[in-house]
Amino acid sequence: MTAADHAPTASEYIVHHLGHFSSQHQTKIVDFSIVNVDTIFWSVFCGVVGCLLMYLAARKATSGVPGRFQAFVEMVVEMVEDQSKAIVHGDRTFIAPLALTVFVWVALMNSLDFLPVDLVSGIMRLAGLGEIHHRIVPTADLNGTLGIALGVLALMLYYSVKIKGAGGFIHELFAAPFGIWLAPFNLLLNIIEFAAKTVSLGMRLFGNMYAGELLFLLIALLGSAATAFGFVGHVIAGSIWAIFHILIVLLQAFIFMMLTLVYLGQAHEAH
Repeated sequence: MTAADHAPTASEYIVHHLGHFSSQHQTKIVDFSIVNVDTIFWSVFCGVVGCLLMYLAARKATSGVPGRFQAFVEMVVEMVEDQSKAIVHGDRTFIAPLALTVFVWVALMNSLDFLPVDLVSGIMRLAGLGEIHHRIVPTADLNGTLGIALGVLALMLYYSVKIKGAGGFIHELFAAPFGIWLAPFNLLLNIIEFAAKTVSLGMRLFGNMYAGELLFLLIALLGSAATAFGFVGHVIAGSIWAIFHILIVLLQAFIFMMLTLVYLGQAHEAH
Protein backbone atom coordinates (compact mmCIF):
# COMPACT_ATOMS: atom_id res chain seq x y z
CA MET A 1 0.00 0.00 0.00
CA THR A 2 1.47 3.35 -1.03
CA ALA A 3 1.69 6.59 0.92
CA ALA A 4 -1.03 8.03 -1.30
CA ASP A 5 -3.41 5.39 0.01
CA HIS A 6 -2.85 6.66 3.56
CA ALA A 7 -3.26 10.33 2.57
CA PRO A 8 -6.42 11.89 4.06
CA THR A 9 -9.14 13.23 1.84
CA ALA A 10 -9.86 16.96 1.75
CA SER A 11 -12.75 16.64 4.20
CA GLU A 12 -10.72 14.43 6.57
CA TYR A 13 -7.84 16.93 6.44
CA ILE A 14 -10.09 19.86 7.35
CA VAL A 15 -11.97 17.95 10.06
CA HIS A 16 -8.68 16.88 11.65
CA HIS A 17 -7.31 20.44 11.72
CA LEU A 18 -10.56 21.84 13.11
CA GLY A 19 -10.68 19.32 15.96
CA HIS A 20 -9.81 20.26 19.54
CA PHE A 21 -7.63 18.67 22.18
CA SER A 22 -10.53 18.22 24.62
CA SER A 23 -11.02 16.58 27.99
CA GLN A 24 -13.42 14.10 26.34
CA HIS A 25 -14.99 13.40 22.98
CA GLN A 26 -17.92 15.69 22.20
CA THR A 27 -21.08 13.92 21.08
CA LYS A 28 -23.60 16.73 21.62
CA ILE A 29 -23.76 20.23 20.16
CA VAL A 30 -23.73 21.78 23.63
CA ASP A 31 -21.83 20.05 26.44
CA PHE A 32 -20.51 22.25 29.25
CA SER A 33 -18.63 19.33 30.82
CA ILE A 34 -16.06 19.36 27.98
CA VAL A 35 -12.94 21.51 28.28
CA ASN A 36 -10.94 22.45 25.19
CA VAL A 37 -7.45 22.25 26.68
CA ASP A 38 -5.74 23.74 23.61
CA THR A 39 -7.92 26.87 23.71
CA ILE A 40 -7.21 27.41 27.40
CA PHE A 41 -3.47 26.80 26.97
CA TRP A 42 -2.98 29.21 24.07
CA SER A 43 -5.25 31.83 25.65
CA VAL A 44 -3.16 31.82 28.83
CA PHE A 45 0.04 31.71 26.77
CA CYS A 46 -0.95 34.83 24.81
CA GLY A 47 -2.01 36.56 28.02
CA VAL A 48 1.37 35.89 29.62
CA VAL A 49 3.22 37.05 26.48
CA GLY A 50 1.10 40.22 26.34
CA CYS A 51 1.81 41.04 30.01
CA LEU A 52 5.51 40.38 29.46
CA LEU A 53 5.63 42.69 26.44
CA MET A 54 3.88 45.49 28.32
CA TYR A 55 6.20 44.97 31.31
CA LEU A 56 9.30 45.18 29.12
CA ALA A 57 7.96 48.30 27.40
CA ALA A 58 7.30 50.00 30.75
CA ARG A 59 10.65 48.94 32.16
CA LYS A 60 12.65 50.20 29.18
CA ALA A 61 10.64 53.40 28.72
CA THR A 62 12.78 56.53 28.57
CA SER A 63 11.99 60.24 28.47
CA GLY A 64 14.36 60.71 25.55
CA VAL A 65 14.01 59.58 21.97
CA PRO A 66 12.07 56.30 22.12
CA GLY A 67 13.15 53.18 20.28
CA ARG A 68 10.94 51.43 17.76
CA PHE A 69 9.39 49.09 20.30
CA GLN A 70 8.66 51.87 22.79
CA ALA A 71 7.28 54.12 20.04
CA PHE A 72 4.95 51.35 18.86
CA VAL A 73 3.69 50.64 22.39
CA GLU A 74 3.20 54.35 23.07
CA MET A 75 1.19 54.65 19.85
CA VAL A 76 -1.08 51.79 20.91
CA VAL A 77 -1.50 53.19 24.43
CA GLU A 78 -2.37 56.65 23.11
CA MET A 79 -4.87 55.17 20.66
CA VAL A 80 -6.63 53.25 23.42
CA GLU A 81 -6.55 56.26 25.76
CA ASP A 82 -8.09 58.54 23.14
CA GLN A 83 -10.87 56.05 22.41
CA SER A 84 -11.64 55.53 26.10
CA LYS A 85 -11.84 59.32 26.65
CA ALA A 86 -14.31 59.70 23.82
CA ILE A 87 -16.57 56.81 24.85
CA VAL A 88 -16.47 56.43 28.64
CA HIS A 89 -17.50 59.48 30.65
CA GLY A 90 -16.40 58.82 34.19
CA ASP A 91 -13.57 57.21 36.09
CA ARG A 92 -11.32 55.44 33.55
CA THR A 93 -8.65 54.34 36.02
CA PHE A 94 -9.47 50.71 35.40
CA ILE A 95 -11.29 50.86 32.07
CA ALA A 96 -8.46 52.30 29.94
CA PRO A 97 -5.93 49.62 31.05
CA LEU A 98 -8.66 47.02 30.57
CA ALA A 99 -9.22 48.15 26.99
CA LEU A 100 -5.46 48.02 26.33
CA THR A 101 -5.31 44.51 27.78
CA VAL A 102 -8.23 43.37 25.62
CA PHE A 103 -6.68 44.80 22.45
CA VAL A 104 -3.22 43.30 23.02
CA TRP A 105 -4.58 39.95 24.19
CA VAL A 106 -7.04 39.49 21.31
CA ALA A 107 -4.47 40.68 18.76
CA LEU A 108 -1.92 38.13 19.99
CA MET A 109 -4.46 35.30 19.97
CA ASN A 110 -5.54 36.27 16.45
CA SER A 111 -1.91 36.40 15.32
CA LEU A 112 -1.47 32.69 16.03
CA ASP A 113 -3.40 32.16 12.79
CA PHE A 114 -0.23 33.10 10.88
CA LEU A 115 1.54 29.93 12.01
CA PRO A 116 1.61 27.19 9.33
CA VAL A 117 -1.57 25.12 9.47
CA ASP A 118 0.39 21.84 9.50
CA LEU A 119 2.92 22.94 12.14
CA VAL A 120 1.17 21.44 15.17
CA SER A 121 0.06 18.27 13.38
CA GLY A 122 3.66 17.77 12.17
CA ILE A 123 4.98 18.15 15.71
CA MET A 124 2.33 15.72 16.96
CA ARG A 125 3.35 13.13 14.37
CA LEU A 126 7.02 13.46 15.30
CA ALA A 127 6.06 12.94 18.95
CA GLY A 128 4.02 9.87 18.05
CA LEU A 129 0.73 11.64 18.83
CA GLY A 130 -0.56 12.01 15.30
CA GLU A 131 -4.15 11.11 16.19
CA ILE A 132 -4.51 13.88 18.79
CA HIS A 133 -6.35 16.98 17.56
CA HIS A 134 -4.90 20.34 18.51
CA ARG A 135 -5.89 23.85 17.43
CA ILE A 136 -3.72 26.89 18.04
CA VAL A 137 -6.05 29.87 17.49
CA PRO A 138 -8.21 30.40 20.63
CA THR A 139 -10.39 33.04 18.95
CA ALA A 140 -11.41 30.50 16.27
CA ASP A 141 -13.11 28.54 19.08
CA LEU A 142 -16.57 29.80 20.02
CA ASN A 143 -15.94 28.72 23.62
CA GLY A 144 -12.98 31.09 23.82
CA THR A 145 -14.67 34.15 22.32
CA LEU A 146 -17.89 33.68 24.29
CA GLY A 147 -15.80 33.24 27.42
CA ILE A 148 -14.24 36.68 26.88
CA ALA A 149 -17.67 38.12 26.04
CA LEU A 150 -19.06 36.75 29.31
CA GLY A 151 -16.23 38.53 31.10
CA VAL A 152 -17.31 41.78 29.44
CA LEU A 153 -20.92 41.06 30.49
CA ALA A 154 -19.79 40.64 34.10
CA LEU A 155 -18.03 44.02 33.90
CA MET A 156 -21.13 45.65 32.40
CA LEU A 157 -23.24 44.40 35.30
CA TYR A 158 -20.56 45.40 37.83
CA TYR A 159 -20.31 48.98 36.58
CA SER A 160 -24.08 49.27 36.23
CA VAL A 161 -24.43 48.46 39.95
CA LYS A 162 -21.36 50.50 40.95
CA ILE A 163 -22.41 53.68 39.15
CA LYS A 164 -26.17 53.55 39.67
CA GLY A 165 -26.35 51.56 42.88
CA ALA A 166 -28.16 48.25 43.28
CA GLY A 167 -31.54 49.98 43.65
CA GLY A 168 -30.96 52.27 40.69
CA PHE A 169 -29.88 49.39 38.46
CA ILE A 170 -32.88 47.26 39.40
CA HIS A 171 -35.20 50.22 38.87
CA GLU A 172 -33.68 50.80 35.43
CA LEU A 173 -34.20 47.14 34.50
CA PHE A 174 -37.94 47.44 35.22
CA ALA A 175 -38.59 51.10 34.27
CA ALA A 176 -36.48 51.70 31.14
CA PRO A 177 -37.26 52.43 28.41
CA PHE A 178 -41.10 52.45 28.49
CA GLY A 179 -41.82 53.39 32.09
CA ILE A 180 -42.58 51.42 35.23
CA TRP A 181 -46.13 50.60 34.08
CA LEU A 182 -44.65 48.24 31.48
CA ALA A 183 -42.19 46.64 33.90
CA PRO A 184 -42.43 43.03 32.57
CA PHE A 185 -41.78 44.17 29.00
CA ASN A 186 -38.92 46.42 30.11
CA LEU A 187 -37.28 43.60 32.05
CA LEU A 188 -37.59 41.21 29.11
CA LEU A 189 -36.20 43.82 26.70
CA ASN A 190 -33.22 44.58 28.94
CA ILE A 191 -32.41 40.89 29.40
CA ILE A 192 -32.52 40.42 25.62
CA GLU A 193 -30.27 43.46 25.19
CA PHE A 194 -27.62 42.10 27.58
CA ALA A 195 -27.80 38.67 25.94
CA ALA A 196 -27.58 40.13 22.42
CA LYS A 197 -24.54 42.23 23.31
CA THR A 198 -22.75 39.22 24.78
CA VAL A 199 -23.56 36.79 21.99
CA SER A 200 -22.83 39.25 19.18
CA LEU A 201 -19.52 40.24 20.78
CA GLY A 202 -18.33 36.65 20.91
CA MET A 203 -19.84 35.50 17.62
CA ARG A 204 -18.38 38.39 15.59
CA LEU A 205 -14.80 37.60 16.60
CA PHE A 206 -15.30 33.85 16.29
CA GLY A 207 -16.90 34.08 12.84
CA ASN A 208 -14.13 36.17 11.32
CA MET A 209 -11.28 34.12 12.78
CA TYR A 210 -12.92 30.77 12.01
CA ALA A 211 -13.47 31.81 8.39
CA GLY A 212 -9.85 32.96 8.14
CA GLU A 213 -8.56 29.67 9.55
CA LEU A 214 -10.76 27.70 7.17
CA LEU A 215 -9.47 29.66 4.19
CA PHE A 216 -5.88 28.94 5.22
CA LEU A 217 -6.75 25.23 5.26
CA LEU A 218 -8.27 25.43 1.77
CA ILE A 219 -5.15 27.18 0.49
CA ALA A 220 -3.02 24.44 2.07
CA LEU A 221 -5.10 21.85 0.22
CA LEU A 222 -4.41 23.72 -3.01
CA GLY A 223 -0.70 23.37 -2.36
CA SER A 224 -1.05 19.62 -1.88
CA ALA A 225 -2.08 19.22 -5.52
CA ALA A 226 0.74 17.49 -7.38
CA THR A 227 0.80 20.05 -10.18
CA ALA A 228 2.74 23.20 -10.93
CA PHE A 229 -0.51 25.17 -10.93
CA GLY A 230 -1.36 23.91 -7.46
CA PHE A 231 2.03 24.90 -6.04
CA VAL A 232 2.07 28.35 -7.71
CA GLY A 233 -1.55 28.94 -6.72
CA HIS A 234 -0.75 27.94 -3.14
CA VAL A 235 2.16 30.39 -2.92
CA ILE A 236 0.31 33.30 -4.53
CA ALA A 237 -3.03 32.77 -2.75
CA GLY A 238 -1.33 32.07 0.57
CA SER A 239 0.80 35.22 0.35
CA ILE A 240 -2.12 37.45 -0.64
CA TRP A 241 -4.40 36.08 2.06
CA ALA A 242 -1.68 36.30 4.74
CA ILE A 243 -1.11 39.99 3.93
CA PHE A 244 -4.85 40.69 3.94
CA HIS A 245 -5.26 38.68 7.14
CA ILE A 246 -2.91 41.06 8.96
CA LEU A 247 -5.61 43.72 8.60
CA ILE A 248 -8.30 41.29 9.80
CA VAL A 249 -6.27 40.29 12.88
CA LEU A 250 -5.73 43.89 13.98
CA LEU A 251 -9.17 45.08 12.92
CA GLN A 252 -10.98 42.37 14.88
CA ALA A 253 -8.90 43.16 17.99
CA PHE A 254 -9.72 46.86 17.56
CA ILE A 255 -13.45 46.19 17.06
CA PHE A 256 -13.58 43.93 20.12
CA MET A 257 -11.85 46.61 22.20
CA MET A 258 -14.16 49.35 20.90
CA LEU A 259 -17.31 47.34 21.61
CA THR A 260 -16.02 46.61 25.11
CA LEU A 261 -15.56 50.35 25.68
CA VAL A 262 -18.99 51.13 24.21
CA TYR A 263 -20.76 48.58 26.42
CA LEU A 264 -18.91 49.72 29.54
CA GLY A 265 -19.61 53.34 28.59
CA GLN A 266 -23.33 52.53 28.35
CA ALA A 267 -23.16 50.98 31.81
CA HIS A 268 -22.03 54.40 33.12
CA GLU A 269 -25.06 56.16 31.69
CA ALA A 270 -28.71 56.09 32.72
CA HIS A 271 -31.58 55.67 30.26
